[in-house]
Amino acid sequence: MSKITLAEAVKLKSILKKRIHELDDEMRRVAFTTVEKGNSPEKGLRTLQIVETELDEVRLDSRTLDRLMYRANIDNEIEFQGDQLAIVEAIELATQLRAKAQTYKELSMSEKEEIQYGYSEDIIVYRVALFEPEDYRVKSLQAEKDAHKLSNLINAKNYSIILDFDDAKYF
Repeated sequence: MSKITLAEAVKLKSILKKRIHELDDEMRRVAFTTVEKGNSPEKGLRTLQIVETELDEVRLDSRTLDRLMYRANIDNEIEFQGDQLAIVEAIELATQLRAKAQTYKELSMSEKEEIQYGYSEDIIVYRVALFEPEDYRVKSLQAEKDAHKLSNLINAKNYSIILDFDDAKYF
């Protein structure tokens, strides 16, 4: 059996999803035809049965690839900031770091103090930040940097993990 890296599997998974969608659309196209009354329908080169069989094969490959990828993402670890993380956990952490960076970036753009209009004509009301916006600008940059570093570690690991999967039908 042929072998591929986990990084190649990630790309192949995307290709399989697209192929499943294409075959599903093709099934709908080849299932029907339009004919004049009294005429026999012409069958195309690819019948509904052929497309259905091919779709079942691609779906099986997709499920097999999922199983192999999930297992690899659980069984393999990377080191990040002194911790050993399963790849699946590292992927989630990278996502969380990006979300944290976005929140921090939004906080960093806040004014330390600003007048709030529309409360009263006689009373001046201020919205006051209970934090230093500059501190959150720095935290945002660090969270983005950490997310990029972690993503690079994940990608590097993905190229070192080998899966037993034959991708010859798709490349």
